[in-house]
Amino acid sequence: MRPVKRSLTINGHRTSVSLEKDFWFSFRQIARRQRKSINALATEIDNEREILTNLASAIRVYVLRYHQEKSMTCNEDLR
Repeated sequence: MRPVKRSLTINGHRTSVSLEKDFWFSFRQIARRQRKSINALATEIDNEREILTNLASAIRVYVLRYHQEKSMTCNEDLR
């Protein structure tokens, strides 16, 4: 699957981020669930990422961890 490039505003500056369509979809869903714009969530991720980690990778890891955490919570509820 080819990445899709989109523009985001991070700390008042426009930047482009390339993510696969499924990551964009999930990223938007997470932002909605948290009642944040994707720019606000991207800014939080940008502010917390390691200097050597690019923003696209940081967003992918954030999405993965979000779903892993939700999955673990769901599994605990089944016990």
